[in-house]
Amino acid sequence: MSDLMKQSPLGTYVEHLKKGELAYQVCTDTDKPFFYPRTVAPETGSTNIEWRISKGLGTVYSTTVVHYKGEPPLNVAMIDIDEGFRMMSRVEDIDPMQVKIGMRVKVKVNPGDEKTLPFPVFTPAGGAQ
Repeated sequence: MSDLMKQSPLGTYVEHLKKGELAYQVCTDTDKPFFYPRTVAPETGSTNIEWRISKGLGTVYSTTVVHYKGEPPLNVAMIDIDEGFRMMSRVEDIDPMQVKIGMRVKVKVNPGDEKTLPFPVFTPAGGAQ
């Protein structure tokens, strides 16, 4: 990772993912969380931002199944994270057609490799609250 990226919001986010943590930012002026990582808060333009760590639990807000020729189908979902922000990801360890709106999910960090940065995916959370 370049020095510039290490100092950027994306770099901080990736460093948390490498530790298995789903990090997000909060505007300390409004106490409102937001995602994706940025240098200024989206609604206020404020630079008063702090990082927090999510418990990694959420609810499927919307879902669709993508079919690529010659590959198994995969799920794409919008997840409402319990801390108050929404993110796009996918739900794994379940048939893509069985992912349902309202399903509880928990984060699992895919470690990536030398060509791909780590990234969060979700799995069914069962009875998680």
